[in-house]
Amino acid sequence: MRNITVIGAGTMGNGIAHVFAQNGYPVSLVDINPAGLEKALATIEKNLDRQISKGLIDEDKKKETLGNIQTFTNLKEGVSKAELVIEAATENVDIKLKLFTQLDELCHEDAILATNTSSISITRIGAATQRPDKVIGMHFMNPVPVMKLVEIIRGYATSDVVTANIVALSKDIQKVPTECNDYPGFVANRILMPMINEAIISLFEGVAGVEEIDTIMKLGMAHPMGPLQLADFIGLDVCLSILNVLHEGLGNPKYAPCPLLVNMVRAGKLGVKSGEGFYDYSEGPKAAKVSARFKK
Repeated sequence: MRNITVIGAGTMGNGIAHVFAQNGYPVSLVDINPAGLEKALATIEKNLDRQISKGLIDEDKKKETLGNIQTFTNLKEGVSKAELVIEAATENVDIKLKLFTQLDELCHEDAILATNTSSISITRIGAATQRPDKVIGMHFMNPVPVMKLVEIIRGYATSDVVTANIVALSKDIQKVPTECNDYPGFVANRILMPMINEAIISLFEGVAGVEEIDTIMKLGMAHPMGPLQLADFIGLDVCLSILNVLHEGLGNPKYAPCPLLVNMVRAGKLGVKSGEGFYDYSEGPKAAKVSARFKK
């Protein structure tokens, strides 16, 4: 597999494109929004400059990496040479099912179709195609150029050969692939999201404030970031979506999202992306301060 297509030029998509291109793979980056593609290339260049400043790469590697990326707004053109397609579109099951049905029709019959979903069933996505044996989950961690883990999720019909190929490919781009089976939330979010939800419940019930909860988890549990600020960085809408997948998929009330989280999403307080969540990001993510709503 040499020719890689990445669908979606957002935070995850441009990070995935960056990593493959930096490791010598020709990448087609596809997004319906031309401005989104321009922003993605600017982000990749900025991240490459950061790597140069840290002595991780040189200018020649930067030029090579950018030269390995082509952009497309037309899906058919973008997947015409693809041997592996990695979908990194919005975490919405209807959008993904429609997209995989299209990919199945447009891609070469031997192409592997992967999804970067963090919670949606790989088996369900595979069932929208005529090649469920060639559909697999590749859940990269954010920020993709920095984080080593790729959670490899096998659908019910995913073949051993496809899984082995994706594991080998992940190692080739300097990642650590770790396999798991297709159940709601997989492993990463099945464990992470209930912890975040419990932190929100603790705030909701007045057990402690935002800073206190995050400080206790950072200093007491050696977490690099507290769960409430982490939720802001992930996006509160994404957290809610994953918790709903867990709640509906497993039928256990312990996964029910906290009412405070539901209300914040309804109010458009989504974290960093909206400028406010549990923290206020009006002066930028690095100058975050507790939102006025949660100050004592």
